Amino acid sequence: MMLKLFLKSIRHNHFTFYNTWRPYSCPSVQKKAHSWKTWTGLKGKGNFILMGNPGSGKTTTGKIVAQVLGKRSFDIDDDLLTPVWGTSVANKLSDLGEERFLEEEGQVLSTLDVQDTIVSLSGSNPLVYNAMAKIGEQGIFIYLDATNETILNRQKAMKVDRIVGMASGATLEDVINSRRRCYEDWYDIRVLVHPNDTKQEIAEKVLNAIDKFQHDPGHRSTRQVDKGLNTVTFLETVLQGIAPDGGLYVRGGLRPQLTLEDISRLVNLNYRERALRLLEPWIHPLDISPQELRDYINDSYSDRMFEGPDLAPVVHLKEKQYIQELFHGPTASFKDWALQLMPKFFTRAVKELSQNNVKYLILTATSGDTGSATLDGFSRHAADVNVGVMVLYPFGNISDIQRWQTTSIEGKNIHVVGVKGDFDFCQQAVKKIFRDSKLIETLDLCKLSAANSINWGRLLPQTLYHASAYLNLVRDCKISLGDHVDYCVPTGNFGNILSAFYVKEMGFPIRKLICASNENNILMEFLQTGIYRPSAFTLKKTISPSIDIIQSSNLERLLYHLSEEDSHMISNFYSNLTNTGAFKVNNRMKEKLSALFATGYATESNTKCSISNIFKETGYLMDPHTAVAQYVASQHGDMTTVISGTAHHGKFCDNILPIIDPSGDISSLSVKDLISRASKVTTRPHMNTFLQSMVQKNVLHKDVVPADYNEIVDIVVNFAKKL
Repeated sequence: MMLKLFLKSIRHNHFTFYNTWRPYSCPSVQKKAHSWKTWTGLKGKGNFILMGNPGSGKTTTGKIVAQVLGKRSFDIDDDLLTPVWGTSVANKLSDLGEERFLEEEGQVLSTLDVQDTIVSLSGSNPLVYNAMAKIGEQGIFIYLDATNETILNRQKAMKVDRIVGMASGATLEDVINSRRRCYEDWYDIRVLVHPNDTKQEIAEKVLNAIDKFQHDPGHRSTRQVDKGLNTVTFLETVLQGIAPDGGLYVRGGLRPQLTLEDISRLVNLNYRERALRLLEPWIHPLDISPQELRDYINDSYSDRMFEGPDLAPVVHLKEKQYIQELFHGPTASFKDWALQLMPKFFTRAVKELSQNNVKYLILTATSGDTGSATLDGFSRHAADVNVGVMVLYPFGNISDIQRWQTTSIEGKNIHVVGVKGDFDFCQQAVKKIFRDSKLIETLDLCKLSAANSINWGRLLPQTLYHASAYLNLVRDCKISLGDHVDYCVPTGNFGNILSAFYVKEMGFPIRKLICASNENNILMEFLQTGIYRPSAFTLKKTISPSIDIIQSSNLERLLYHLSEEDSHMISNFYSNLTNTGAFKVNNRMKEKLSALFATGYATESNTKCSISNIFKETGYLMDPHTAVAQYVASQHGDMTTVISGTAHHGKFCDNILPIIDPSGDISSLSVKDLISRASKVTTRPHMNTFLQSMVQKNVLHKDVVPADYNEIVDIVVNFAKKL
C-alpha cells in the first residue's frame, strides 16, 4: 500500500517526469521489438545488456562473459554514472532523493553509446523508459531472473538496506517484486538464476544463452536430405505449414532443456505465466519478442476464453489416475489450446513476411475437433489479415454435436465442406493439394497453409498443457518434484502424444507415454512391432471418431528425432509407404520406441464400459476418447498417471447418454435438447457454456461433396477467388 501511495505521488506531482520514468507498475510499455533484419543491421556490433534486480550477479557475470567472448565489459554504475557524477551512486541517491536521482540517472544513461560490449545495468536503470528505449536499439537485453530468496540473501550479505523505491516505506521485497514487472517489459532473453548458483554457473548460463541466440538451429524439414540448405525461422514454418519437399518442420538440434530447479520455478505460476516461460526457449526472440509472446498468450488464454480459475485443471479420478480437463475452451476440446494461440502466430508471420497483395488460405482436415477450433481461433484472432479458412470434415464420421458445431460457426472468409469419405481421405487430400504444383500456380497470389498439427506453430502450444499437468500435481502436493508419472493420451494423428514427448525431452519426469488407441489400433501395432502398414488396416467407425485415423501424420516427426535427424532414413520410410503401403524401422529405433512408449487399445465395448463404470463409481462423465485412454491407463496402473481429457462429454452426448441411461430414448431429440439433457446429468465436469451457446445457432455451411480430389480442388479454387 505504501508503495502505491509513493507511485501515486509521483504521478500527481511529476506527470511529465512520469512519462519519462515508467515506475514499478510499468503501464503500457511498448518496447520496440528486434527482428532478424534489425539485428543484422547492427553488423555484429550489437551489445548484450545484462539486467536484473540488485544482487542477481550482473556486474560479476558481465566481466566473466566479456572475458570469455573477448569483448569489452562495461558496468553502468562503475564505468558511466560514477565517473560522470564524480561520486558513488549510493552518495548520489542519498544527496538527491529518489525522484531527482532517477531523472539524472536517466539523463546520463541516455548518453550511452558502445558497441560489441557486455553491458551491466544497475537495478534501477530499467525504470527509466526513454533511456532504456535508446539502449535497446544497441543490443539485446538479457534478464538475470533470480528468485526473491536469492536477491534478499545476497542483499543481506552485501549489507544493502536501501535501494530506489524504499523511501516510501516499502520493504525490499516489495520493491523487488515491483521491479520484476519492469524487467519483464524489456528483456529479450531470460536466464534463470537459482539460490545456489555460483558466479561461474551464472556466467555459463549467460554464455549458453548468447550462443543459442547467435547460432539458432532454426527449423528444417524431416525430409531435408541436404543439410547444407538454409533452415527456416519459426514464423516461416507457421506461414508455410508443410515443407516444400512434403516433410514436416521441426526445430533443429536438441530440444530446450530444463533442470528440476528450472521446473520448480514454474510450480506456483499460473497457466499464462508458465506458458510464456515454456515457449521462450522454443521461439527465437527475433521471431517473436517475449513481450509480444506474453500479449499473445494473455489474450489467447484469457479467463473469458477458458472457463474456471485453473484453465486446464488436473482432477483426481480414482486410485492413481488423474484427468487433465482440456475442454473448458470455446469449442470444448483440447484443440482450443493450440488454435487460440496459433492464429496469433500466423497473423504475426503474415505481417512480418508477406507482401501486401498476397492472400492466405488455411486448408484443414478435421476428424471432428480441429475444424471448429480452427474456425473459432482464426475468426477471433486473425481478422485483421487477409486470410481465409476452409475445413474438410468426414461427413458421416463425426458426432452430431461436432458437425453442428463446425457448420454453425460464423465468420468472415470461412468455408466448411463435408466429404463423403473418412478423415484419412480428407487429410491425404490436403497434403496432396499442398504438393499440387499446377494448383499452386493457379492460386498464384493466394498461398496455402495448414492449421492441422502438421503445422509446427499448431503443435508447439500443445506442449504447454502437458507441462502444466505435472506442475499442478506438484503444486497440489499429489506428487513431489522429481517424482515420475505416466501420461496416457488417446491417439490418432499422433500430435497430442508427440507434444507430450517434447515435454519429456525437455526434462519433465515422465516415465512412459501411453499411446491409447481405439479399434483403429495401427499405432499400437507399430509401437510394439516397429512395422507401420496402413495398407493392412481398414478404418472402423467408432464412438471416438477423432481418433478414427489410420495414417498418423506426426509419427514422421517422432521417427525423425529417434533416427538422430536422419532425413535419408525418413525419406526412405515414406517412399516405401507410398510404394508398398508399409515400412519397418530398424532394431535400434524399435528399442527406443519400447523405452519411451507403452500401448494399448479399447474396443467399443471397453470404451462404453469405461464410461459407464467410472460414472457409477465416481459421478465423473468422460467423453469416449478420454474413456479410451482411461481404459488403457488401467492396464498400466502401477504409476501415477495423467489421462488427457481431450473433449467435453457434451460433444458426444448423442453417443454417451444411451450408455449411462440405456432406457432413455434420444432418437427424436434435437441437438439443443441433447445438450440440455446432458447438462443435467452431472456436474463432474460441469457443462461447457460455449456448447450451450452453440446450440442456439443455425447451421450455415451445408456443402457436402463426394470423396473426389478434383472436385475438392475446384471448391478450393473457387473459394480462393472470393477472398
